[in-house]
Amino acid sequence: MRRTPRRFVLPDLVSHCPYLRRSNSDGVPVARASESWLLSEANFAPERQTAFLGLRAGELTAACYPDADADHLQVASDFMNFLFTLDDWSDEFNAEDTHGLAGCVMRALGDPLGFETDKAAGKLAKSFFARYLRTAGPKCTRRFIDTMYLFFRAVAQQAQDRARGDISSLEEYIALRWDTSGCKPCFALIEYAAGIDLPDEVISHPMIRALEEATNSFVTWSNDIFSYNVEQARRDSHNMIAVIMYRHGLSLQDAVNFVGDLCRASIDRFEQDRRLVPSWGPKIDRDVAVYVEGLQNWIVGSLHWSFESTRYFGQEGASIKKHRVVKLLPTHDGHLRSAHGTRSHCRRWPRLVRLLSNSRRAFSSMQPPCRPSSLPLS
Repeated sequence: MRRTPRRFVLPDLVSHCPYLRRSNSDGVPVARASESWLLSEANFAPERQTAFLGLRAGELTAACYPDADADHLQVASDFMNFLFTLDDWSDEFNAEDTHGLAGCVMRALGDPLGFETDKAAGKLAKSFFARYLRTAGPKCTRRFIDTMYLFFRAVAQQAQDRARGDISSLEEYIALRWDTSGCKPCFALIEYAAGIDLPDEVISHPMIRALEEATNSFVTWSNDIFSYNVEQARRDSHNMIAVIMYRHGLSLQDAVNFVGDLCRASIDRFEQDRRLVPSWGPKIDRDVAVYVEGLQNWIVGSLHWSFESTRYFGQEGASIKKHRVVKLLPTHDGHLRSAHGTRSHCRRWPRLVRLLSNSRRAFSSMQPPCRPSSLPLS
């Protein structure tokens, strides 16, 4: 009789991450102000409000943008709280509702002063983006809007998959998850927070794309590890661990170990690729260095924050960070979820690695110069 696993061991990502974590000196007051800002419009029930306050998105923002001044940090923190709230709302919506949410937010981003709405999502978007536009450069503004479109297109596809009960192939999942992660607009915020506006030819350079891919991959795949327990409890399969177990037959621990190896490899690629960044002249090189350090801050900041937020480990984050053992939660119907994988299939790892290598090469092709007004979400 097969035994259902009751726990798994996290990979030791903290020891592998070589970067110093810093935090913005204005982080705490800005974080509390940002929480109040979002709660003023979002009509949360008491339980949802408690979970939101345990999120500590402002602390994540302070670690990812440690050198921003208070005004820019406030906009970034407001967006971070808004992004997590969008993620939670979209998890509860069907595809039609997700399209409505996306349309409201994208219209607010297109015209934050003129767009009128009584929807909380639209009002929050108008508020933070009107302040963003006061100092943001035109190129990073366009990148922010375009990547928000990619985010909404991906979460709409996720909602359709969820409604049909589909579990993506690994290749499909990777392409989708790089956008549902929300990392790409957060990378545009690196430019905004630093007061820089990189030329398009710099951002589109293969080495800059490679650094963005490595950062997105680390943040996203590590998040899949950290969030797996709460997601399996609600039977949410939009997670690389669930996809690998279902599609490739790995056991839970083998799948966790595999994704952990991907996270370590992402840091290794980041270190290799940053040495290959070309020169565009002294001024642009200084701005590029700021941008690359901003990507680095996202790697280390998101890693440590994941144990400090209550979103993934409740009140046990500090303890789990130390011993790395995660006890599986029962599913919401009261039963431990049976793992899709039943045996160790380490011989399948080389094929998985080849799939991921092909996906990384396609990363830059997944950045279309799209405009929300001209492309459908479906």
